Amino acid sequence: MPTTHFCFDRITLDPNRCFGKPCIRDLRLPVASLLAYLGAGMSIDELLREWPELDREDVNQALRYAAWAVEERIVPLHDAAA
Repeated sequence: MPTTHFCFDRITLDPNRCFGKPCIRDLRLPVASLLAYLGAGMSIDELLREWPELDREDVNQALRYAAWAVEERIVPLHDAAA
């Protein structure tokens, strides 16, 4: 059974679907795939036409989720002189 993310009600997690990756509303569309399409130049309108089961708020929430996920990550910096 999918679990809804604690901060994002349209992001679901299910270890039995899409290898446990965060998905949009348990639709078997990983957030990472949606972001990859946008990053490759697909517009939001094109995305919504390609996947009519999505709506604009799904895309907006995927973007907010990505921003949240990056914000939570700490990347150690190495001393350039070392």
